Amino acid sequence: MGTRRDAERKIMLDMLGDRQKDLLRLLQKNKAGITVEQISDGLAITRSAVRQHIAALENEGLVGKGASRATRGRPEQLYVLTDKGRECFPRHYAWFAQLLIDSVQREAGAEGLGERFSEMGTQVGRQLRAQQGGAAGPAERLRQLSGLMQDLGYDASVQGGPDANLIEADNCVFHHLAIANPHLCKFDLALMSAFSEQAVEHQECMATGGQVCRFKFKPA
Repeated sequence: MGTRRDAERKIMLDMLGDRQKDLLRLLQKNKAGITVEQISDGLAITRSAVRQHIAALENEGLVGKGASRATRGRPEQLYVLTDKGRECFPRHYAWFAQLLIDSVQREAGAEGLGERFSEMGTQVGRQLRAQQGGAAGPAERLRQLSGLMQDLGYDASVQGGPDANLIEADNCVFHHLAIANPHLCKFDLALMSAFSEQAVEHQECMATGGQVCRFKFKPA
């Protein structure tokens, strides 16, 4: 799950200057927000330079305006990290996920682990389908599913014409986890099957050396 996020996070940080990185770290330590003057003092740079850096970081969606703090004079604007800004800092999702997987496998065994993943995928697939609302035909459900997968980071698309029955994903959001834990793919398959109400054949898998993850849908 962390592979694509880690890459995007590194690219974003590499694009920032040292002062902007320092500014983000300062905001991370002051989660309630701080003023231009406080940033100026903290980084030992002019207020004008602070405003330039803030404008650039706001443009990237990394910094936003927080509350205004009352003073004897004009209220002072506080600046805070956005969710995107917080994601610039390391997040060990994959490490924690592996700990959970190892715990379940010790408890249930390898086959039991696969069953847990299938159960979870089915539950999530049904929840997502219920959120869509309304009755949709197979082709429309595949388009809805592809859109949801795209939002989750799979870089997925429906392949073929109006009656297409294939979805291809160029990014495996569980890539390193799936290589170490092949049963994890059962989560994806169960989710897709429950959402589409069709059987799903996993024709190609990046975790086993494929170029894409390809899923073929068939009437259940």
